[in-house]
Amino acid sequence: MVFLTGYSYWDNTPAGSAIIGRPVIHDVAGGVGTYTDPVTLAVGWRIYFGWHFEDFAPGTRFYIPRLRKYAIVEDLCGDGPKPQSGPCHIGWNGHTWLDIYVDGSTMTAEVADHCMEQFTGVQAVVINPRPGYRVVPGRIVENNCKVF
Repeated sequence: MVFLTGYSYWDNTPAGSAIIGRPVIHDVAGGVGTYTDPVTLAVGWRIYFGWHFEDFAPGTRFYIPRLRKYAIVEDLCGDGPKPQSGPCHIGWNGHTWLDIYVDGSTMTAEVADHCMEQFTGVQAVVINPRPGYRVVPGRIVENNCKVF
């Protein structure tokens, strides 16, 4: 079980962009949720003696049943000089925090925010999943934010 939230084109850092910190498959945040084109996922991280350590290695894949999407770690959640003190690294009520990119670049920030509210919460995920799980491909916001 993890605490899943979303981030959009509008609340990315910098805002109004799809820039990512740990590209693996994509040059910018994206993906349609298939095994071969998973959605960008941001994870917490910490700075230890000047070195950066992600909570999950870039390239780690997840399957999120509630969204019917595969996701891949390609970005960082939290910033500043002590990201390890922020909620992304600390987690939420004992649950690891994952932050999935919902896009929303063709919609308003309000539409993207409403979408993220629909799936934010504690839920099951599969880490290092096999191919073949059921998916509904498409960008999350632009695909009407389908939740199962």
